[in-house]
Amino acid sequence: MKTGIFLSYVGLGANLLHLSYCHQVAKKFGPVTVITLCPNFDKVLKDDPSIKEVIYLDRYHKKFFEILNLSNFLKKFNFDAIFIFYPSFRHYLASKIAGIKNIHHYPLFIKKNLHLVNAAKNFVEKSLKIQNCPTETNIFVNKNKIKKYKLNNSKKIILGIGSSGPTTRWGYDNFASLIKKLNQNGKYYFYLLCGSNEENGAQKIINQIKEKNCESLSAKDVSEIMHYIYLSDMFIGNDSFGHHIACQMNKPSFVILLDSPKAYSDYSKNQFRIFPPGVDINKITHGSNLNPESISVEMIFNKIKDFI
Repeated sequence: MKTGIFLSYVGLGANLLHLSYCHQVAKKFGPVTVITLCPNFDKVLKDDPSIKEVIYLDRYHKKFFEILNLSNFLKKFNFDAIFIFYPSFRHYLASKIAGIKNIHHYPLFIKKNLHLVNAAKNFVEKSLKIQNCPTETNIFVNKNKIKKYKLNNSKKIILGIGSSGPTTRWGYDNFASLIKKLNQNGKYYFYLLCGSNEENGAQKIINQIKEKNCESLSAKDVSEIMHYIYLSDMFIGNDSFGHHIACQMNKPSFVILLDSPKAYSDYSKNQFRIFPPGVDINKITHGSNLNPESISVEMIFNKIKDFI
């Protein structure tokens, strides 16, 4: 049975949040084809036996008049069934025109206040007729590929200094101060996780650390970064794809929330949220723009000290 999954999300983190549900569908129907709007989701899943292939869709998904183009795109896969993880009438209609017999989709037109975790969990439970669908899974790592990585022998911490936007960032100086604080309390090595456009920020941190026990991962691609995370002991940082990988590799993942809804860190036993004192976490949304300085280094240290 040829089964497709349509993830209508651009961000790598949002796609990783749905990985457990992809695995549940594959558990019933065999390896699945994932169609996503994320350009690098395939780099995380290239060795995953539950995933037949990952197709990056960079067209036909925005305009209503492109429905025929989208249907022609879907038709070439000859899917027997498709699972659409979004309340999109366009995606449903395109699948219908493509002749896909079994179309599973979110309730149409209900997009307001969509809780990514609850919506996906309820959708899969209903579609597959199962109960207690897990919200997290294990990211598959090829152990043979790990052997080439020779990491520092100290306790290794991934610091997620980058993010998708400035309003979600705790700040480079704050991370530098956290490293200094941790260096006073133990022997660690820090990997600075950020995009290539944030290398200057990574170097700003590195230049402040006299122990020279931190290194930038800005030049690494996602397939390499996931191996660094696998070989590290924990994640601390901004809401970014790093914590989605770390928590599903069973690593303690401390997520700083300044401008991200709780749903993005609402699905794993390994996720520990840090947000400003006195703030109702249920009211944090995209646009909250909370002050990064309201989260102190001491506050972060007290949160993680039992894990280090």
